[in-house]
Amino acid sequence: MDATFSEKRAALAGPVGLQGLVHNGRTFMIALFASLGGLVYGYNQGMFSQVMKMQSFVQQTNGYAEQTGTAQGLLTSILELGAWLGSLMNGYLADALGRRYCTLVAVVIFVVGVIVQACTQNKDYVFAGRFVTGLGVGSLSMIVPLYNAELAPPEVRGSLVAVQQLSITFGIMTSFWIGYGTNYIGGTGVGQSDAAWLIPVCLQLAPAIVLGVGMVTFMPQSPRHLMNQDREEECLQTLAKLRGTSPDDLIVRVEFLEVKALREFEVRTAAKKYPQYQDGSLKSNFMIGLYDYMSLITNPSLFKRTAVACLVMTFQQWNGVRTTSAAIAFMSHSPNITCFSPFIFDSFGLSGNTISLLATGVVGIIEFVFTIPAVLWVDKIGRKKILIAGAIGMASCHFIVAGIIGAYSDSWDTHPAAGWVAVVFVWIFIANFAYSWGPVAWIVVSEVFPLSMRAKGVSVGGSSNWLNNFAVAISTSPFIAASNFGTFIFFGCVTVLGALYVIFLVPETKGLTLEEMDEVFGATGMAAEDDALKKQIEQDLGLYDLLASTEAYAEEKKGDLSA
Repeated sequence: MDATFSEKRAALAGPVGLQGLVHNGRTFMIALFASLGGLVYGYNQGMFSQVMKMQSFVQQTNGYAEQTGTAQGLLTSILELGAWLGSLMNGYLADALGRRYCTLVAVVIFVVGVIVQACTQNKDYVFAGRFVTGLGVGSLSMIVPLYNAELAPPEVRGSLVAVQQLSITFGIMTSFWIGYGTNYIGGTGVGQSDAAWLIPVCLQLAPAIVLGVGMVTFMPQSPRHLMNQDREEECLQTLAKLRGTSPDDLIVRVEFLEVKALREFEVRTAAKKYPQYQDGSLKSNFMIGLYDYMSLITNPSLFKRTAVACLVMTFQQWNGVRTTSAAIAFMSHSPNITCFSPFIFDSFGLSGNTISLLATGVVGIIEFVFTIPAVLWVDKIGRKKILIAGAIGMASCHFIVAGIIGAYSDSWDTHPAAGWVAVVFVWIFIANFAYSWGPVAWIVVSEVFPLSMRAKGVSVGGSSNWLNNFAVAISTSPFIAASNFGTFIFFGCVTVLGALYVIFLVPETKGLTLEEMDEVFGATGMAAEDDALKKQIEQDLGLYDLLASTEAYAEEKKGDLSA
């Protein structure tokens, strides 16, 4: 793409940040509603950590829920295993059913899993229910950022995708306080009512059902999926409604032609790559899908995108956010207390469930609050800078806490201030994760793949997240029990590696249209003839001629915004 084209296209971009969200209010509200899928996941994660400590739930599982070590890790992480499978399978379903109906399928699966958990008679119900719930959660974790990315104009796309992470953290925070409240139904001891754990388990059905109903009644279809289905007029009308203007508006027409040009390019290249599978049959479509998945590894340009998606998600999970936040609660309840939390909470005369509430509840509040800057500023600052800053902040906190543990682990009672400092740096770590790697990793994954490969690519990136999430979850309890000091050192080193990877190998994607992303990753993998074909299609469709009027239009829009 030549510089003139890029400059003219950039002149059409609207405002960013908070002003951009207000300017794209309709699309912003749609993204908020779609992000109920994130709220469902976040609530489920936070809720289960509370439920596992309730005596009535422990009795229902015959004591299995309170076992520590690998048993506890497996009970917690079985959801992540299901989510890994759900996100991987979702690549095909998202293209075959569309983004809306794929979301509905995910919601139905999620609801089935929750019902199984609500009927718990022993640990097997919990394992089965959480695995099925994970299938739905994994699908939602992939489809919601994909859906939001495809609805959004490039100048606020990062913010709208980050809404998903904000919803996750809001769900986590909410679940902590709901679980704490229901924990006192019928007392907290042996006679505790089953309602203590049934209420928080069943409450998650409400947002899931609302999301499913909304998706099939009033939510718009993805314009890019409509184009994939050759429903061009619907695509144009949907884009116009999303932008709050008419189909004749220059921005809408340019965006429509960009989507159409890339779709035409992909149809022609697919016919060239797979001439034997062009009859439109189910078998042919399946084989094309299979070869497309394989091309994520065999095609040099796509492999680079796949590597970025998978490794960014790997570093997101192995930077220690799950283990670090869990470490507080773990060390608060450990019979052989070796770290700092008890001294902080004991100084307020707190104990038992109240300690657990503050240990996890404060983390939830911090994570939610510090995710908000990512929603507002990610499209101003850029992806790379935020990821690098967050990694540096997290690594610094890891090493500082490791140093404090090394110096004072045998004398916390005589150095209570050291305990305060250590807890504060753990919370600072959570804040650094919340504004950076939490939301921005998902933004990068939702952006880097081309239209025809986007659903499959995002599903592979999402599956990497869940597979690593499962590995971290199942190893958390044994890891912390073996070495508190070593835990922080290990994750600090991994976080440094993540920063170096972003600096040298992850390109900046801020402000690019999803179609322009080909230029970022295609320079080393796209053949010259393919590049020429894409430009020829754009020219034939009149995209270049349409952009000739960009200058006057941009000045007019600038005046409207100023007014």
